[in-house]
Amino acid sequence: MYGWFCKLLKSKGSLSISEREAKVTENSLPSSTSPSLSSPAKLIQSALNSQLRWTLKYDVLVCHSLEPSDTEQAVRLVAFLEASPRSLRCFLLHRDISPGGAFSTELCQAVQNSHLRALLITPNFLLDDWCTYVMHQALAEGPMSNRLIPLVHNLPHSQYPKELKFYYYIDLSKSPDRGYILVNQTVLKYLKDNMD
Repeated sequence: MYGWFCKLLKSKGSLSISEREAKVTENSLPSSTSPSLSSPAKLIQSALNSQLRWTLKYDVLVCHSLEPSDTEQAVRLVAFLEASPRSLRCFLLHRDISPGGAFSTELCQAVQNSHLRALLITPNFLLDDWCTYVMHQALAEGPMSNRLIPLVHNLPHSQYPKELKFYYYIDLSKSPDRGYILVNQTVLKYLKDNMD
């Protein structure tokens, strides 16, 4: 029994990101009720080409503290989401904010121009006033909506923000790659579920 269990763990650990993503895609997106959209790839393509997607400038806003370790984690997430074949449009603070613009105005516009908001919640996030501001702005835009994706990294559950206690979060501390895949799937599901 022990050998079988070790083999199972070893086989799961040896999957590449693309193989794990394919498995999650197959399991999380239904095959479809329409015969024209029978494969997960076609469902993904239809979600990416939906009219809803193009009503806003960004698919996902990624909010993080400006601490180097948090910025590095956010950059990895955005690189994953923007890479082909995912090709999602992401807002990343230090890259996409307009020079000379008022910080609060730029952040509010980014929240309003994004379908979903991914909050990279770390101990540094909780200490950053701008991160708290974006979190509250996102909650004010749609309290209890399915447009917020809390991502926890190196944060004990006891420090998880009380404002988000009714939101399921993704723990990036355990498996960042799996977390990135779940963020991608959440965005695709949102776009698919809200297609015209």
